[in-house]
Amino acid sequence: MALLTLIDPAAAQETAKAAAGVPADSKYVFNTFLFLVAGFLVMWMAAGFAMLEAGMVRTKNVAMQCTKNIGLYAIAGLMFWVVGYNLMYDGVDGGFLGSFTPKMIPDPAQDTGDYAAASDWFFQMVFCATAASIVSGTLAERIKLWPFLVFVAILCGIIYPIQGAWKWGAGWLDGMGFLDFAGSTIVHSTGGWAALVGAIILGARQGKYGKDGSVHAIPGSSMPLATLGTFILWLGWFGFNGGSQLALGSLEDASSVSRIFANTNLAAAGG
Repeated sequence: MALLTLIDPAAAQETAKAAAGVPADSKYVFNTFLFLVAGFLVMWMAAGFAMLEAGMVRTKNVAMQCTKNIGLYAIAGLMFWVVGYNLMYDGVDGGFLGSFTPKMIPDPAQDTGDYAAASDWFFQMVFCATAASIVSGTLAERIKLWPFLVFVAILCGIIYPIQGAWKWGAGWLDGMGFLDFAGSTIVHSTGGWAALVGAIILGARQGKYGKDGSVHAIPGSSMPLATLGTFILWLGWFGFNGGSQLALGSLEDASSVSRIFANTNLAAAGG
């Protein structure tokens, strides 16, 4: 009875009618629009990561850190197209991985889903690159350029897609009821574990500890740059979390995205 008093049957009926009355073309347009705009915001986070990292490393390493972030995104885009997307989504069917084939974008006449296939690939690609960005920040001033880029290729082409297939690709974890709305495990845990392993293998930054075990402060090159990067990341999270609704073609979806934006901002404000 308590549930019945909280739900207005008339309002629920009107919402259902409104959702059912949305033309298929409108759903396609709005869903695709969400993927593209949210994907753009997540890609904008790459600038935030680059600025934050460049501001927190020593001056002599700023150029290298910026180069790593540019190379990271280029490699992520190529690897996720060549093998990553289909390894994550193509024919997983409750298993552990998909197929080792490139992602083929269909012609507009054949693109008949609820969103444009290319928009979905773009949105998923920037998530993959974000996992690599987590590693970039952790290994700043610890690893040279080429070994880092080789690892990014492996992460974005094999490691991230395989573990992503387990849930988002309808793999074995999905069959067990595992939940991951916006990548807390698929993106952030994967990037975090990879970063932790790298940090353990490579050790501390040079100059961080003295021979007697004393800790030496390593001041960053530019706090204003790091601050700007932080605000860019704050902005980008609205695309990361809001886009994870994966739809904007109904009143319920629009309401959910709005609440996600509000919760994201509250979480950021609360630290």
